[in-house]
Amino acid sequence: MKFTKARKFFGMYSEGFRSMTVGRSLWVIIILKLIIIFAVLKVFFLPNMLGSYDTDEQKAQAVRTNLIAP
Repeated sequence: MKFTKARKFFGMYSEGFRSMTVGRSLWVIIILKLIIIFAVLKVFFLPNMLGSYDTDEQKAQAVRTNLIAP
């Protein structure tokens, strides 16, 4: 019984997405914008600060000092 209700619920949404015309293009635009936004955030605001260290011990020490420093 639980599976039939869940199947109907998800079937309703899948049928709605299949029959979309304008909505599908809007979803594509939304997904592309999110990808671009997160790519820009990653490149400019989240630098790879641990990439300059050679060993895991050096990376661990750098993390420890940055977490402990005020």
